[in-house]
Amino acid sequence: MDYALQHMGAEIEENAKPGRRRSKWVLLLLLPYLGLCFPIVYARSAPALWGFPFFYWYQFAWVILASLLLAIVYRKLKT
Repeated sequence: MDYALQHMGAEIEENAKPGRRRSKWVLLLLLPYLGLCFPIVYARSAPALWGFPFFYWYQFAWVILASLLLAIVYRKLKT
């Protein structure tokens, strides 16, 4: 029985995946969340951009920025 336990432990260690490396690039993904988390900061109409109140174009700008940040983080983690 002792022999089986020794080999089972070695087999588990061989199949264990190496620990994931944490990257600080992922922290960039918090920016869109924090930028949109407090609507009291951007819930206003001035300044308007092309006739759109600040509330709308600020959120739309974050859609574009979040896409860019996702692309940056993806490329950095891919390598």
